Amino acid sequence: MNQKLQALIDFLDGSKSVFHAVDLLKKRLEGEGYCALSEGDKWNLQKGGKYYMTRGGAALIAFRIPGEVPTGFMLSAAHCDRPTFKVKENGVLSGTYTRLSTEKYGGMLMAPWLDRPLSVAGRAVVETEQGVESRLIDIDRDLLLIPNVAIHMNRKANDGYTYNPAVDTIPLMGGKDCAKQFEKLLEETAGGKVLGHDLTLYVRQKATVWGLNEEYISAAALDDLQCVWCCTEGFVASAESKAIPVLCVFDSEEVGSSSLQGADSNLLESVLERICAALDLPMAQLLSNALLVSADNAHAVHPNHPEFADSQNAPVVNGGVALKFNANQRYTTDGVSAALWRKICQKADVPVQTYCNRADIPGGSTLGNISLNHVSVRSLDLGLPQLAMHSCYETAGVQDTLDFVKAMTVFYSSALRSSGDGVWELL
Repeated sequence: MNQKLQALIDFLDGSKSVFHAVDLLKKRLEGEGYCALSEGDKWNLQKGGKYYMTRGGAALIAFRIPGEVPTGFMLSAAHCDRPTFKVKENGVLSGTYTRLSTEKYGGMLMAPWLDRPLSVAGRAVVETEQGVESRLIDIDRDLLLIPNVAIHMNRKANDGYTYNPAVDTIPLMGGKDCAKQFEKLLEETAGGKVLGHDLTLYVRQKATVWGLNEEYISAAALDDLQCVWCCTEGFVASAESKAIPVLCVFDSEEVGSSSLQGADSNLLESVLERICAALDLPMAQLLSNALLVSADNAHAVHPNHPEFADSQNAPVVNGGVALKFNANQRYTTDGVSAALWRKICQKADVPVQTYCNRADIPGGSTLGNISLNHVSVRSLDLGLPQLAMHSCYETAGVQDTLDFVKAMTVFYSSALRSSGDGVWELL
């Protein structure tokens, strides 16, 4: 298997929660010589320095300082969360069986979660002699399952059944005598008394490459870990330019981005301000020569339901990265940013597709327009075409993945110069 593709599969399989995804990104960056910064410390940034910082264990921003005086920023933003079920406080439900009480996180396709092995991952906050400590948790075994109701008892199961998350999607964990075992298992895994937790369910099925020519990849959380991985690989592989390259990975996109570590926080603005302050650079001037790629997967035309797509802007899997357009600015791509991205893809020798919602089927928003509320820069939205978005197991294209890494490598090796009179140049 292609080495890059295997690295993506390893990242997808290891990212069992937002906290695990960010931990893997940290290790990847540290392996490339990036140094950790703390928000609570003064930043002393050096020319040629490579840095990253995290917030809440669930968001990460990395950047490099070029050797010469930078003229702008080249930024990308993707998100590491996915629709799932969050474990409630006091979540053990005892009775005839022992079950685990959960709550929906984000807008999901619910049916695919049923009748497949599941487990629990995230972070636990453990009591220590020094205070409380956050620790990664992964109960790495087939622990849970949400059983369907038999067709004999639910004759409407194939007629558009509506799932009630308070009833239909409560996972089964054990028999009636198991009520106290989950708390014990959690504390054994965490290595101490658990005072708080942020735990979610994940599917146990591994990522796989399939198809007649092994052209498809299926996994949990392709939306948006596929874009996270591609942006990171392009960021790491890129050459120095006259711009400061910035990699942003946010949490909470699936629930509106309004969190401490979401795109609607002060995170990106604060980091850019601190970079400019440490280097004694005028932030407004650098932002005028900045370009933001908001990377979040796009809907591919469905093989069985092409009628849901806009007939002229329906990307296909493995047809190229899709530029996303929306008249109401749910996506931020405009004529200028689309042209700039097409120039980047020309240089990278990769194809470009376009995506628009069908006019009578409204779509969701993503990171671009939310980020612009805090940092106003020229921006574009794009994504890798995929099927079954917001299922617990999604499908996308192998070639699209490799092409996006190439395009992001060129993007991060570039700088933008605006003349102010309607001319934009990629350096």
